[in-house]
Amino acid sequence: MSTRGRILGAAAGAVGLAAAGAVLGINRQNRAIRHRSDDSTPFGSLRSAPITVIADDGVPLHVEVDELDAAARAHASGLTIVWVHGYALNLDCWHFQRAAYRGLERSVFYDQRSHGRSGRSTDGHATIDQLGLDLLTILDTVVPEGPVVLIGHSMGGMAIIALAEQHPELFGERIVGVGLISTTAGELDPGRIVLPLLPAKLGGQLATRTVRTLARNHRLVDGVRRAGRSVGVVATDLFAFGDEVPAAYVDFVDSMLSQTPFEVVAEFFPSFRSLDKFDSVEVIGRVPTTIICGTTDRLTSIGHSRKLHERIPGSTLLECDEAGHMVMIERHGQVNAALDQLLSAAAERVEQW
Repeated sequence: MSTRGRILGAAAGAVGLAAAGAVLGINRQNRAIRHRSDDSTPFGSLRSAPITVIADDGVPLHVEVDELDAAARAHASGLTIVWVHGYALNLDCWHFQRAAYRGLERSVFYDQRSHGRSGRSTDGHATIDQLGLDLLTILDTVVPEGPVVLIGHSMGGMAIIALAEQHPELFGERIVGVGLISTTAGELDPGRIVLPLLPAKLGGQLATRTVRTLARNHRLVDGVRRAGRSVGVVATDLFAFGDEVPAAYVDFVDSMLSQTPFEVVAEFFPSFRSLDKFDSVEVIGRVPTTIICGTTDRLTSIGHSRKLHERIPGSTLLECDEAGHMVMIERHGQVNAALDQLLSAAAERVEQW
């Protein structure tokens, strides 16, 4: 059988895997997730009037801005926070941070190209470098003046690093603070990144061929992912979180992942293998920088954050014990406390200027 046939066979076999879940322990693990503590967090309920920002190649980007009323502006720092989400997620992933800072600081949230409610990327532009350009377009359109703090998770952190490479002059001028959460500037095993998104465990050296082949049959893959939802939930719980979290957290993240078409997953995949920007991160050290990662992050492991910390002068590293990749959900209180300190440091820097 050809490699393509073996890969597609493995994908189709995932349906059988879902059906045999009781044998493999999938159903048992699902029941265990359902028996965790209840949580009524209204994920996806925080909205602002949508704005459409057009990227330099014509892709419409969905943007929401949490503005401040006159009374709040009188007590705010004057900063604008721009939140940049990760791979196969959308702006709703910042729910706990959005709830915490709403009414306190001006915040900008947007869906990355091909994600959430933004338009699909043009051919050849589903890259980390393009995401850096998109971020600049967001800044120029929605934050044309005033100090900015950038906070990015996973692929969103990579977009910030791409911007630092493209426009280092912005750091210390318009950009006065940076938060990098569960991210890296390179040396990434891309197979690790897509494990929760594949319909079967086909990572490692086969990852690139696997993704390329499955992309040509992306509708089949999306159907398999839907049919094997119990497998997907368990994979999300395993790869997105470290400790046991409420089932609502797992369902929320799994919903964002499953809503991202596999064709989009495949389009961005090559950028992870070629990412090599550690030599560009030093300029970020011109401003207060907080790096956050869970110690059991299975996608962008803690070693990446430690290397960023070494390469970014004056940066602060928060290691969240036993937390996973979605640390801003799993440890939202701890993460928000670290971001409070970052915003205070950024505001103090602005006052000194």
